Amino acid sequence: MTDRGDASALRWLIGNELRLARERAGKRQGEAGSLLGCSQAKINYLETGRNKQQPDEVSKLLHFYEAGAAKADRLAAIAGHPDQGTWWADFEDVVPDWFATFVGLEGLASREFVYETMTIPGLLQTREYATALLNGHLRVPVIDIEQVVNLRIARQQSLHSSPPLHFEVVVEESVLDRAVGGHDVMQAQLRHTLELCERENITLRVMPLSVPVHDGIEGEFMLLDFEQAQSIGYIEYPSGAIYIQNQEQVAGYTKAAQRLNEAALTPEQSLRAVAARLA
Repeated sequence: MTDRGDASALRWLIGNELRLARERAGKRQGEAGSLLGCSQAKINYLETGRNKQQPDEVSKLLHFYEAGAAKADRLAAIAGHPDQGTWWADFEDVVPDWFATFVGLEGLASREFVYETMTIPGLLQTREYATALLNGHLRVPVIDIEQVVNLRIARQQSLHSSPPLHFEVVVEESVLDRAVGGHDVMQAQLRHTLELCERENITLRVMPLSVPVHDGIEGEFMLLDFEQAQSIGYIEYPSGAIYIQNQEQVAGYTKAAQRLNEAALTPEQSLRAVAARLA
């Protein structure tokens, strides 16, 4: 896992794996409880990440689910990691519950894919661009704007950590022409984007307006991949989010991401499209 620790997010990941393995095995929570000599409620707490999962419990459950020795050993090892402080604790006052899980998971991820239709994604935003997006925001009080922006900037450190987050994004071409914050702010944002894309772990693709229909037409989404856990999908809406955990559904979004990459401009063409908009 990365050094951007979040104990609750790690418990969420382990719990998700336990639940998926149980469902694949066709077992009920009550049966799992009987194995461990505990209540069904405790199994539910383990699967939702409310309780810390102990390595021996994880190993017993996964062997019971016939998930394979390798997976049991891997997840038991993860469960044995000492609890770390939440890296974003200083921003807790401006992080809604539904977003807290994502922030923690993003810190643990090895790879992230984003499809954006309206703005430059948060991990690539300048402070001025991010501030301009939040001015007059219906759900972010003026008094919280600076702290929300600070969190967004702090999240960007994952791009520079060791190992860095591999970040892949497809943005609609119109995003480049939406002058958020005015001409000067947008120009600085475009230059910043070009500079970041010099890094090997960051890939930007632009979806040209000449492609009228594609796999992102139904809306924005994200995918998070982990070295030691299964991938998840994430869809955000104005007052909440959906975490996609079913692996068949995740596979569908993964395929959509692949097809979006194929339909968009190449990374080289995309950077030229960004550069062409600089005065």
